[in-house]
Amino acid sequence: MEQTQSYTNTSTKRAWIAEQARLHPERVFNSLHHLIDMDWMREAYRHTRKDGASGIDGVKAADYERELEANLESLLERIKSGCYAAPPVRRHYIPKADGRMRPLGIPTLEDKVAQRAIVMLLEPIYEADFLSCSYGFRPGRSAHEALDTVYESLGRQGHRWVIDADLAGYFDSIPHSEIRAALDLRIKDGVVRRMIDCWLRAGVLEAGTLHKSESGTPQGGVVSPLIANLFLHHVLDRWFVETVQPRLRGASQLVRFADDFVMTFAEAADGQRVLAVLGKRLGRFGLTLHATKTHYVDFRPPPEAAGHGPHTSFDFLGFTHVWGRSRRGYWVVRQLTAKQRLARGLKAVNEWCKRHRHAPLADQQKRLASVIRGHCNYYGLTGNGKSLGLFRYQVVRIWQKWLSRRSRKSRVNWDRMTEVLHRHPLPPAKVVRTIYAS
Repeated sequence: MEQTQSYTNTSTKRAWIAEQARLHPERVFNSLHHLIDMDWMREAYRHTRKDGASGIDGVKAADYERELEANLESLLERIKSGCYAAPPVRRHYIPKADGRMRPLGIPTLEDKVAQRAIVMLLEPIYEADFLSCSYGFRPGRSAHEALDTVYESLGRQGHRWVIDADLAGYFDSIPHSEIRAALDLRIKDGVVRRMIDCWLRAGVLEAGTLHKSESGTPQGGVVSPLIANLFLHHVLDRWFVETVQPRLRGASQLVRFADDFVMTFAEAADGQRVLAVLGKRLGRFGLTLHATKTHYVDFRPPPEAAGHGPHTSFDFLGFTHVWGRSRRGYWVVRQLTAKQRLARGLKAVNEWCKRHRHAPLADQQKRLASVIRGHCNYYGLTGNGKSLGLFRYQVVRIWQKWLSRRSRKSRVNWDRMTEVLHRHPLPPAKVVRTIYAS
């Protein structure tokens, strides 16, 4: 009952914020923090991920929950009094598909709760402002909706030229001064702004050394996706919709998922004009287009595009967009699993099977079945069945390889592997989503 009342109280307040933001698009909110109470903090904690790695204090969810009410009351008091001091995030590295290491920032659990509480205040305001071309890290929106929009533009609306853009180090390069300027347009509540400044200044702790920067969103923070979306909303989305599109001859479309975006055009000259000014526009705000990863793509179907440059396909959100033949022989747009994503997924399977090759077969089957279902849930689009089948086949081969290395006498040939799969079956690779709905 207490949880239901907490949700109702918080939900009502957030609905009021959203309504005010919708009715008054130019309003600057000077006072919001008074809406945060213990019900709000309980909801913030409920929506905080609790199974992640711990921050620099080593506190896990089980530790925090032993005195949950007292801890939340203390956190609420520190937020409202201005005494909250954001701890630096802990640096951790994970391997990338190309062999390099990707740095991650891991905040403390309490810092995640504090960030969630502030995000719950800001999200209703900015959801009223954000445009329909933005899909990443927004409630009720998904990567598949972004992919559907791209397919619609290319397949049904006849857009044939694409700017395949890549921002160099986006989350690390946004100047803090520009973040504050973007926030000024809507948020001037002193408590909220003080909290965000704390996170911007918190820095990263690596090997006992504290590193601070005047650019970048809070490392690994719950508030980072919202800040990133807010910045590109002003720098890119509004600029494209309000300034660029009215000056173009033909139809066009921007589809953005966080910092990953494509622009599609019906007229070749329109795309060339936009590409010529896009880098300058982003540069005004401290951002840089990746020189070797940003392309202007001639996406006309064969044989129209034959001989018209090296870039006739592009990757977006893990899918390579190409032309293929339908069963009736027509040229249609295909969204296929990108080679790098396929390789990355199989590498993760190989590493897991290697580490757990001595685990019971039932446990291994449970894990690998989950991997295949998860892969199909994301990549299982119509027309991508061949890539799905290849992924499942390779998972089986990897499993067989590491079962054969359990011991010198545990050689598993294909006949024995067939018996294993009969006793511990893996789910089939199947298409679970259609992008061709009428």
